Amino acid sequence: MNKICTLITFLTLGLGASAFAQFPTGGGRPQPETTAIPGTVDNSARGNGKISGTLIDSVSKQPVEFASISLVEIKTNQPVDGTTTDDKGKFTIKNIADGDYKLLISFIGYKGKQIPNITIGHRTNLELDNVVLVPDVVQLDAVTVTGQTELIEERVDRLVYNAEKDIASRGGDATEVMRKVPMLSVDLDGNVSLRGSSNVKVLINNKPSTILATSVADALKQIPADMIKSVEVITSPSAKYDAEGTAGIINIITKKNTLQGATLNFDTGVGNRGANLGLRGSYRTGKMGFNLGGFGRIGYNVIGKGENIQEGTKNGIPFSVRQSTDSRNNYSFGSYNLGWDYDITDKSFITASVRYGTRNSKNTQGISTRNSFGNTPATTSFRDVNVKDLSGTVDVNVDYTRQLKKPQQEFSILTQFSRNNRTNNFDADLFDSATSSTLLGQEGNRNGSFNQESTVQLDYTSPIKKNQLIEFGGKGIFREVNSDFTYYSNVTQPRQANSLDYGQNVAATYLSYTYSTKNKYTFKVGSRYEYTTIDATQGEGKLAIPNYGNLVPSVNISKTLKGGRTIKLAYNRRLQRPGIQFLNPNINASNPQNITVGNPNLSPELTDQFEASTSWFKKSVYLNMSVFGRNTNNSIESVRTTDERGVITTSYGNIGQKQNYGMNLFGNVTLFSIWQLGGGFDGYYAYLSNNSSNAALGTSNSGVVVSGRVFTNLTFKNGWGFQGFGFMRGRDVQLQGTQTGFRMYSLGVKKDFSNKRGSVGLGMENFLQKSFRQETILKTPTFTQTNVNNLYNRGFRVNFSYKLGKMSFDDQQPRRRRKSVNNDDLKGDGGGDNNGAQQAAPAAGGGRPQGGNK
Repeated sequence: MNKICTLITFLTLGLGASAFAQFPTGGGRPQPETTAIPGTVDNSARGNGKISGTLIDSVSKQPVEFASISLVEIKTNQPVDGTTTDDKGKFTIKNIADGDYKLLISFIGYKGKQIPNITIGHRTNLELDNVVLVPDVVQLDAVTVTGQTELIEERVDRLVYNAEKDIASRGGDATEVMRKVPMLSVDLDGNVSLRGSSNVKVLINNKPSTILATSVADALKQIPADMIKSVEVITSPSAKYDAEGTAGIINIITKKNTLQGATLNFDTGVGNRGANLGLRGSYRTGKMGFNLGGFGRIGYNVIGKGENIQEGTKNGIPFSVRQSTDSRNNYSFGSYNLGWDYDITDKSFITASVRYGTRNSKNTQGISTRNSFGNTPATTSFRDVNVKDLSGTVDVNVDYTRQLKKPQQEFSILTQFSRNNRTNNFDADLFDSATSSTLLGQEGNRNGSFNQESTVQLDYTSPIKKNQLIEFGGKGIFREVNSDFTYYSNVTQPRQANSLDYGQNVAATYLSYTYSTKNKYTFKVGSRYEYTTIDATQGEGKLAIPNYGNLVPSVNISKTLKGGRTIKLAYNRRLQRPGIQFLNPNINASNPQNITVGNPNLSPELTDQFEASTSWFKKSVYLNMSVFGRNTNNSIESVRTTDERGVITTSYGNIGQKQNYGMNLFGNVTLFSIWQLGGGFDGYYAYLSNNSSNAALGTSNSGVVVSGRVFTNLTFKNGWGFQGFGFMRGRDVQLQGTQTGFRMYSLGVKKDFSNKRGSVGLGMENFLQKSFRQETILKTPTFTQTNVNNLYNRGFRVNFSYKLGKMSFDDQQPRRRRKSVNNDDLKGDGGGDNNGAQQAAPAAGGGRPQGGNK
């Protein structure tokens, strides 16, 4: 702990001093000699003149936002005022004194532009209309894909799926949206993987949440699809991001509004398996803004049937266990948030937010079991199990950002407090057969837990000269996890109560450097160091888990070629700490033949990843292909063992090694300006090996995993729209077996009202068949297990949305880049990209490096 305090103190003092140090003036890319970025602005002489205009991309004809506009007095050649363009590319400079001026326009990804010989007299009002910017061949941030509604965008460090263009997912949740994102795969339980790895960090609006520590799959169900603006996938994060996330980072951006005025959105939907209701309002006046949102989703009529067969030998004697299950699941999710922001000055602002989320799941299951062991007569039993999984999460953020004298020069202090309380209990009634009404006894489990995090973060970003950018900062995460569990039984001797107290603190510092050359290369290199201390006890005994430090380098190189083609190469090292669901030593025996238990002695896993990709776009056609290789040591995987009764225990261990090698291919095309077609293919070879000295665990497995998706989108006159989607994944390779593939498909139709304030639509999923059958086969030296699940997920729903109020942009209050804390450092928890909200509405054809959060 002393090391952490020392490091945090050093970072605080060092960053605080350097934040206000003077750097050479300059933009973030090579500029013409006549283009200067203003250093200081002299506001002493004010008048009544006004200049306004709109910046337009010469290729896409779309507005350019966040561009820098400098007003320079010709006589002194000194900047006297300046501004940036808004989300519509508009800018306005007011109160200009009489005189002769020139306008200097600059933005990374575009050639600098100068508008000379501007004379301002008494009450001059000069409207420049559309000012055209030409994209530069050197780009530090973004390449926006052309095509109808820009459903898919590729940027230097990420791929963006614009979910707000998806009409088929309306009324659904984030799980359905994630299935459509290139490179992602979502199984039937809602678990997300990227390029064959489930070690993905997920963020919501650039922010972590302890709710993700409980279950990413359940957390995604709490986010209505209607509220998602875009999903960003970062496969090769730079040093400014937390070192966590073996496969990469996913950032879910929800719809937000920071303009002037007031609005209220109403969204609802009802179907045969669920219903949702959402309200979202915002109000902004002058320098202050408020956002208030709330939504809920309930699921009903969610049924399932399954069969589980286990066969093996114990001490040379064969055994078998056959189970059949019949389940009913009801759930409710809700989320409520209040946000506030205030512009202290033109260069500094503060934001704060409070979010509360709740998740309640109640499952009833009938389990019929038949056991046989050697020549002993077979026995049968039946149990009615009721499972309650309830949780509540609160997130509080307070952030301060100060923009310094130069564009892109910025210092910020970000803080966050997050806590998740969870109750996970089960109660079981035991009978001697499925037809018997005689109660033999009862047993159950009580498990209360919490996961709490406090975070302090300091970041500094500044351009160096004209084609370079430097970013550095520090971060401290103070995490506390607790799990208390008890058992009861009047049939057998219950297990002893126990507890886990797990304290984990992380101190980090990083340095990232971006450099662009005149011959169209961009280099982004950096390194991050993280030191982790752990103080953990289980019951009365202290766990001997050592502290550890990790140096995490990253290199990203891109090259822009003629004809709209880009080539990228990347290398990074990632580490993955275990999350609470892997650590929790509570024994969940709701099904006594298949129990699960965590492992608090897990170590972090370390991954090296290489990636190469190329993209090509011309007019309405876009193609992207990437290849990758990933090697993980100490990979955290599920490990299953069996005892003399045939009971299978699933726990987690640091297996020897996991390797993935594969490729991703994606493309789309727009036809006749109204019809968009797209699809993709993902394939990789997986190899997993366990170096355990236990012969029952020492195993390996390998194989090829493929998946693909197709979609079509039609936009007609009078507000009509149609969309179809299909996804299929082949057999999945696991350490101790395989899981059969599955497929999903959906259709959606929408009609916008003539006043553009609302819409009504119909969505259908998996409507051609009653259920899906999924089979999982596990093989070890001592047993085999075949599990068959029938999932009834055919669904229909009607959606309705309406908006009240109107927002408009006040050009006297320029939009700020909102920043927030991002903890993306636990396996099984969420993670993502800190810059997503800033880039959710990118300038077409270009961008700038973001001073993201670390």
